[in-house]
Amino acid sequence: MTSIALENIGSDFADLARRVEGGETIVVTRAGKPILDLVPHRRKGGIDYAAGEAFLRAHGIERTAGFIADDFDDPLPEDFLIRPLPGP
Repeated sequence: MTSIALENIGSDFADLARRVEGGETIVVTRAGKPILDLVPHRRKGGIDYAAGEAFLRAHGIERTAGFIADDFDDPLPEDFLIRPLPGP
């Protein structure tokens, strides 16, 4: 990891940008203390809910995000934990 003083960024910015594009992280300092990092841009990950809903609709599954079954709060049968799982 390379460090550079804030005062020196103006003259070196294009070179720093090329180095960051290459995957390097540059620490920018003020009075010898780190104040920010220049890091390569990364596309945000996460869940694409719209794509998930489109997939479900394409496969004939109708539901909406946040669906809770009507019997969600109903008590479970007494033998729920000891009953064998259904076969394949």
